[in-house]
Amino acid sequence: MFRRTDRRNQDHGTGPAAEALRLVKVTKTYGGAENAVTALDGVTLALPRGTFTAVMGPSGSGKSTLLQCAAGLDRPDSGIVLVDGAEMTGGTEAELTKFRRNRIGFIFQQYNLLDTLTVAQNTILPLKLARRRVNRARVEEILTAVGLGDRLGHRPDQLSGGQRQRVAIARALITEPSVIFADEPTGALDTRSARDILRLLQETVRVHGRTVVMVTHDPVAASYADSVMFLADGRLAGEMHRPTVDAVAEALAHLGDDVMAGV
Repeated sequence: MFRRTDRRNQDHGTGPAAEALRLVKVTKTYGGAENAVTALDGVTLALPRGTFTAVMGPSGSGKSTLLQCAAGLDRPDSGIVLVDGAEMTGGTEAELTKFRRNRIGFIFQQYNLLDTLTVAQNTILPLKLARRRVNRARVEEILTAVGLGDRLGHRPDQLSGGQRQRVAIARALITEPSVIFADEPTGALDTRSARDILRLLQETVRVHGRTVVMVTHDPVAASYADSVMFLADGRLAGEMHRPTVDAVAEALAHLGDDVMAGV
């Protein structure tokens, strides 16, 4: 069952509804009693609407698990996840699927496009799955905005890696989600394509008003975000606003030091 928090202050940009994402004491453990690994250890955070946040940390820090639990791809063992003021934790698998389709967009490193579908067909797939009406003019508008207005009939094998990721961004935007989760979205791209995709993610926030949460290991990618959250051993280890490449790299090198608390 999905419970909604008080939204009376939404129009004034204050109160719970001003938050796109909130996690409260979220914990996730994998494995049995003797071999248990705590991937998330009571993580609590809140992200305002219309922001671009990068999540960073060493391998095994819990950043991918954080994304999966926050996006509803995996269930936490305990804790609460709220998206746009509505609680996602709890409920049946069918309810969780409906919740994701209505409120969440995804961008993956390997694009996750269907080779047999055109650019336009891949873009509208979430609408088809949710049995929602397709506005063809809106589809063309979004694909034009991501630079693919002349590629609507092309298939993925006719596109470059950067163009495929642009389709993935358009697909994430088409349902007008509250939050878009991006998992290493530039990991498979060359430097120029990666830079273009990161700028598109910025536009997704600044022009379309979406909230983007991006998991990345790359300080350059993180520098495009408004802020960076650092994870270590399944816990939040610090936060940085207005990140720069050098500052992020330095923070990662000292992750876990006491100084991280004041980054």
